[in-house]
Amino acid sequence: MEREGDIMSSQIILARDVMQNEILSIDGMASVKEAAAIMRSSQASELLVARRTDDDAWGIITLMDLVKGVIVPERNAENVFVYEIMTKPVITVPAQMDIRYVIRLMQRINVRRAPVEDKGDIVGMITLYNLVLNNDIL
Repeated sequence: MEREGDIMSSQIILARDVMQNEILSIDGMASVKEAAAIMRSSQASELLVARRTDDDAWGIITLMDLVKGVIVPERNAENVFVYEIMTKPVITVPAQMDIRYVIRLMQRINVRRAPVEDKGDIVGMITLYNLVLNNDIL
């Protein structure tokens, strides 16, 4: 039975309704030091990695990529390129997808964030924080 405020209520919330509109991106040929500087100055935990061509896949670099790819192995961030440690291809979420399905998808593939795509363009970023705490599902 559906009740007011239940996650299964008839009100549909779409990915575009809760996504972050600001998208920070970087070129894959940039150094990890440059990526870290952008993340630090904008207090971001991820950057979208630009496609090289229209047929290319999007990538993403996260704080965990910095930890696993540079800090733990004690590599010099000036000498490591973003493309070496980023995740690619990144799973994108359709802007029109119901957030209940977005949550399930992200849980199944074990990701905390995903770019939101509309007609082939990235229009935002969605995070578990946006999905769980920035709406009325709880």
